[in-house]
Amino acid sequence: METLQRMANRGSISTGYDIDNSIKFEADNTEYLKWTDFSDNASDARKRTFSISLWCKRTELGVQQLIWNSGANGYLSFEAGDVIKWQQQYSTTAKTLNTNRLFRDTAAWYHIIVAVDSTQSTEANRVRLYVNGVEETSFSSATYPAEDATSDNVYGDYLSLGRSVAWGAGFCGYVADYLFVSEVQLVPTDVGEFDSDTGIWKPKAYSGTISTPSHFLEFQDGSDLGTATSGLDADTMNNIAAADQSTDTPTNNFCTLNPLIKPKYGTNAGGMIEGATEFGDSTGGGVGGALGTMAVTAGKWYWEMKLVQQNAHNIGVSAVDDNDNFYAASDPQDINSTFNFNIAVARIEYFNGGSKTYGSADAFTDFHSTGDIISIALNMDDNQISIYGNGTLQAGVAATSLYDAANKMCAPFHGTIDDTVQYNFGGYSAWTPSSIVNDANGYGSFEYAPPSGYYALCTKNLSEFGG
Repeated sequence: METLQRMANRGSISTGYDIDNSIKFEADNTEYLKWTDFSDNASDARKRTFSISLWCKRTELGVQQLIWNSGANGYLSFEAGDVIKWQQQYSTTAKTLNTNRLFRDTAAWYHIIVAVDSTQSTEANRVRLYVNGVEETSFSSATYPAEDATSDNVYGDYLSLGRSVAWGAGFCGYVADYLFVSEVQLVPTDVGEFDSDTGIWKPKAYSGTISTPSHFLEFQDGSDLGTATSGLDADTMNNIAAADQSTDTPTNNFCTLNPLIKPKYGTNAGGMIEGATEFGDSTGGGVGGALGTMAVTAGKWYWEMKLVQQNAHNIGVSAVDDNDNFYAASDPQDINSTFNFNIAVARIEYFNGGSKTYGSADAFTDFHSTGDIISIALNMDDNQISIYGNGTLQAGVAATSLYDAANKMCAPFHGTIDDTVQYNFGGYSAWTPSSIVNDANGYGSFEYAPPSGYYALCTKNLSEFGG
């Protein structure tokens, strides 16, 4: 089960160089940035030597997704088999690298560099692919440009980030610190370094020159996410708006929903979209389930969700100590070590000593209309959980015991049948909070203020309070 526990792994640690923002891409929404007509900058030197560096966090697997595209036949992608593919065309012939290694971790930020220099005498040095500071050398197929060959694509019709303009195959996830630089073959230490204490790859500032047509985007301007920090601005933002700006980044990784989790009825036919913060079930045969990507054993944590549809929602936590527990032959809320609030009947449901217990109906306010915002306050220090409806603590079930989930490793849990819900763990939400509130550390963007002492589920907070 791919669930991120604690802070010190998967490229998300505190560092002297902080990345504040990322951009969320959703393939279903046809979202991308585009730079048009590079013909005026198309020197042979620029067609021979160039590099791409970016950080990305995946939220959908098993389908081809183009992160970066240059014209009809040039791209960087995750393929349907979850390998990374690089392709560029030289003299009408495509040259490709396809990794043997798979990239399926949806709790992680990956740093990818493609560094091209066809002037190199050694064939394998003409295109170099790095992931998290380490060069990929094992490929299912690898073809390289001839010495001094010029790319047909990179200064062709356009460059795009997030999707192929020509044929789709959009990326689902987040991208941060995107750099395209001409006439430079980057090495990893130009833009990153290994942490001396943990050995984890982390970002650092690029000190080289970035001038048109090169560009570096930090996605800091919510009113225009195509604005470059340095170099050339994107001239097209297709279905990109301020709402697509996120604070989920490689230096502060936030919890999202986990598309790898497939319980009994969890085909998740409604999908996980919008940066894995919107979950829908349309199985019709039983309750579909979802877990968060972060599990905790200590600390006090807060998150929110908005009901897009109102029929049936089970909201709470599930212990993930037993990796097979969530895959039991039962509805996901009816397994050991799961505690949930059944919104439809306003009652608590939990296991106690291995037996399912149902609390009294109407134990809290009936707040399950479309558009209602429900909040969870999880206190792992005292093994308690509370629920809020539209910002109001439901006193009748406040600080309820976690019962069988107590003293275990708990992740956010949601079960629903034929319904849709939008989650906000603080890094990104599909709805824009009417009045943005942060936790006491300044992290997360919430509709309502977290209770005193409760924090967003993100790696910086986990390093301080996660036990």
